[in-house]
Amino acid sequence: MANPASHLSGSDALDGVMEGAIASVTLADHAHSHGQHHHDGHSHKHSHKHSHHSHTHGAVDPEIAVSERGLWAVKWSFVGLMITAIAQAVVFALSGSVALMADLIHNVGDAMTSVPLGVAFVLARAKPSPRFAYGYGRAEDLAGVAIVAVIFLSALITGYESIERLRHPQPLDHLGALATAAVIGFVGNEVVALFRLRVGREINSAALVADGLHARADGLVSLAVLVSALGVGLGYPWADPVMGLVITLVLLRVVWQSTQTVFTRLLDGVEPEVLDRLRHEVEHGVGQAAATVTEVKGRWLGHRLYGEVSLAVEPRLSVAAGEAIASHLRIHLHQQLPYLAEVTIQVQPQSPIALD
Repeated sequence: MANPASHLSGSDALDGVMEGAIASVTLADHAHSHGQHHHDGHSHKHSHKHSHHSHTHGAVDPEIAVSERGLWAVKWSFVGLMITAIAQAVVFALSGSVALMADLIHNVGDAMTSVPLGVAFVLARAKPSPRFAYGYGRAEDLAGVAIVAVIFLSALITGYESIERLRHPQPLDHLGALATAAVIGFVGNEVVALFRLRVGREINSAALVADGLHARADGLVSLAVLVSALGVGLGYPWADPVMGLVITLVLLRVVWQSTQTVFTRLLDGVEPEVLDRLRHEVEHGVGQAAATVTEVKGRWLGHRLYGEVSLAVEPRLSVAAGEAIASHLRIHLHQQLPYLAEVTIQVQPQSPIALD
């Protein structure tokens, strides 16, 4: 091979050479039927209409499309949680329940976490610059840190107020309204949680998934408020601060779960199943070409995956043929992995086998 270590880009200027060379290196059967199912049972639907341009060309850039989806989720989550919080604030002013106060704090805090998430998604739309060549996707991971901090602060406030109420009991009023506020809080938070989790998983946003877990925890907090209202109504005034302490424990568990998710991304960790899927698609994309997959790596920047692939080819293969393999593989990966932002493919000759 004329160039033993060719670091290949996706330049459109090379597309004609790459596509023309595919036949000569037997990228066999990648013109197979458009709905083929292979051994793992999932379907690959190849679209040859994209064979002459990279994934960033076209009417809508996928990065912008995904970010628009994220902004849409953040906006409506904020609206839903603020409506819930306003309704609960009115009841808190009447009842003075510490458990409801905790629920109110959590709902307001959860709504406020939409602000850094919104900023992160807006930054994700900005074009890369010489200083930030990979864009601003890491801002979303930093927003995830802010979310975890808000959850932790809410847990500390709830725990402190609950202990104070145990030491200095206070009577509660309007128990019927308190129970109604609890139901409103549960329904509102669960709707927001399901919405955020679904969209977050669709666009592979760790921060949005963490925010969804926070909203789900707030739904459990609302159920605890209902229990406290029932307990106080049955003559157990300590039920309200005890439920406040239960809320604190639930929130601390969410802090632990969300911290694991967010800091894994910050430290360039990738879930094993994501890497397994990437490797599988690389092996399928190479197919029966004269190449061996030697290394597959990846890391997240926000909700976009950046991959690195190393291929070993026969030494007799030409540079053009190696570039054709890389070009075909790159197209295949972007078609099958919509959250893949970029993939760097390095083609090197196989090491000769030492003879005794």
